[in-house]
Amino acid sequence: MASPEHLGSPGWTAPVTQCAARTKQEAPATGPGLPHPGPAGHSDTHSRPSSNSSMTTRELQEHWQNEKCHCKPVKLLFEIASARIEERRVSKFVMYQIVVIQTGSFDGSKAVLERRYSDFERLQKALQKSFREELEDVAFPKKRLTGNFTEEMISERKQALKEYLGLLYAIRGVRRSREFLDFLTRPELREAFGCVRAGRYAQALELLARVLPLQQKLTAHCPAAAVPALCAVLVCHRALERPADAFAAGELALQCLQAREGHRYYAPLLDAMVRLAYALGKDFVSLQGRLEESQLRKPAPRGLTLKELTVREYLN
Repeated sequence: MASPEHLGSPGWTAPVTQCAARTKQEAPATGPGLPHPGPAGHSDTHSRPSSNSSMTTRELQEHWQNEKCHCKPVKLLFEIASARIEERRVSKFVMYQIVVIQTGSFDGSKAVLERRYSDFERLQKALQKSFREELEDVAFPKKRLTGNFTEEMISERKQALKEYLGLLYAIRGVRRSREFLDFLTRPELREAFGCVRAGRYAQALELLARVLPLQQKLTAHCPAAAVPALCAVLVCHRALERPADAFAAGELALQCLQAREGHRYYAPLLDAMVRLAYALGKDFVSLQGRLEESQLRKPAPRGLTLKELTVREYLN
């Protein structure tokens, strides 16, 4: 599923443009634990060109292309593609392969992940705490004491779990919730950030290439949620001496942050981007200016570097 290009490189084709998009059909609500998608009082009208706009033809084309993207909310389709029985020393269980595809257009970055029945069960219990009323009509496949490994039972449960995920995704509050997002992305993100901490940067990039596109689709209403993972991509590429790829990932992270100067990643990310831009012979002066302006508006003691901040993610 990973793109043939390096994650974060200029040729990467994952749906990163969603970072700057927010659907018009849905209000910018956030799920429990997710950061607010933008500064208070932000309006879409601020991003529209006025009648006296001095935007170039290319800028206008890009603007209206983004406007078209804004009008198309991300919709996902869940399939249980296969199932396999896994036996360990003290346990035996069925592992279900979930495929997540974006509908409405060709999706070259479909997500493939594996979860066992107990993972679904934990998700259901977690959601019941916050969405009991919304889940009244959502049937969860019941646990059985025997017969769980028969071909008939596995086939029946595959269909039931597929329908269960579809019903959950249809509920706006649930699909935007921290519980739903964690179920679909947290195990892979935790493993990827563990690889970053251990210095296994190439392995971390492989994992991030699989999970980051899905995270971006799930958090299109809240682009900043993908910033830690994008910064991890930057850190990995920089460690592997791929400054151009690192810079490209950083640009995507800055797009997701927009003008959220108060975000904990804003200053460390800008600092890293200044250094990368200088090394690449790019315009580092404007980045340095943004960093200095931010520090003047909100003076703060020296904080963590981007790598120090990144390796603290997903410790639990």
